[in-house]
Amino acid sequence: MSRLTQTLIPRSQRLSAEALDDALNLSAGDTLSKRSGFLIMLTLSGVIAIAGVLTDSTATVIGAMIIAPLGTPILGIAWGIVTGHLRLVVSSILWVLSGVGIVVALGLALAVFVATPESLSTNSQVIGRTSPSLMDLMAALATGLAGGFAMCRKDLSAVLPGVAIAISLVPPLGVVGVCAGQGQWPEALGALVLFLSNVFALVIAGSIVFTMAGYARDPGSSPTANRRRAYAIVATLSLIIAIPLAANSIASVAVARWSVEIQNTTTDWLDGDPDAHIHGAVQWSGLTATISLTTPDGSTPPLDELRDDMAKVIPSYVGVIVDVGQGTELAVQ
Repeated sequence: MSRLTQTLIPRSQRLSAEALDDALNLSAGDTLSKRSGFLIMLTLSGVIAIAGVLTDSTATVIGAMIIAPLGTPILGIAWGIVTGHLRLVVSSILWVLSGVGIVVALGLALAVFVATPESLSTNSQVIGRTSPSLMDLMAALATGLAGGFAMCRKDLSAVLPGVAIAISLVPPLGVVGVCAGQGQWPEALGALVLFLSNVFALVIAGSIVFTMAGYARDPGSSPTANRRRAYAIVATLSLIIAIPLAANSIASVAVARWSVEIQNTTTDWLDGDPDAHIHGAVQWSGLTATISLTTPDGSTPPLDELRDDMAKVIPSYVGVIVDVGQGTELAVQ
């Protein structure tokens, strides 16, 4: 190992390949105990996470994160990639998929306890998991690196509960099930993207750390295991997840900027009417923004002036509607 690698993963603290394989491979050693424990803890963590989502309880959701066992097969994928064991990669993927199915099914079943679909739009546990961005990916990568080092180094095992809290795996799946059960498909898709980004981040970070630790060259690894293949897989996974998250981040920034411009332009338009007031934030439905206002008699200044000013600050493909109450909506563009 290089001097930098020996500093990050000292030989005296490096976990043996046999011990790491036993920890991450659900098909090695006492498989019955490993698999039953995985399924029991996954089901319980799913119920706890969904209950926390439905009650909007951060503490309950954190509890689900601590006991969630999904990180094991996910890091098992990275372990199989680095050591060149395709069977381990496939079996770990299947265990992850089974976990996804169990938690989403639980979410669908418990969605009956949602008062109204609209209540999900004000639930902080749902809102925080339905619009992932590049910052979520960066946090997940850093968490994955921490998890990888904690798995490789004997002296860092105490940080694993913190890693479990930092990486959000089961709660987003619970949100997928709950939102899908209430017909909130865009929110369900956003939570699924967050989960997948965290999975890919763990695989990417785990592959990097396990490769740095030299496990690809251990006697138990496949003769064809090498850094080049691991790096190629990591690069591919990075592109797959980074592109949609980057697009979502750009869209979020654009919507925030347009909201400010719409609010300011409308305020200037109403400046001559002291009794006119804008209430609430700009609401978005796809690429159409709606701003609500009230006037004493329901009348507004000439709309052409607002159209001209809005066209200067908002792209033409973005629709803008002024809601003056009593079912009256004025199309600006």
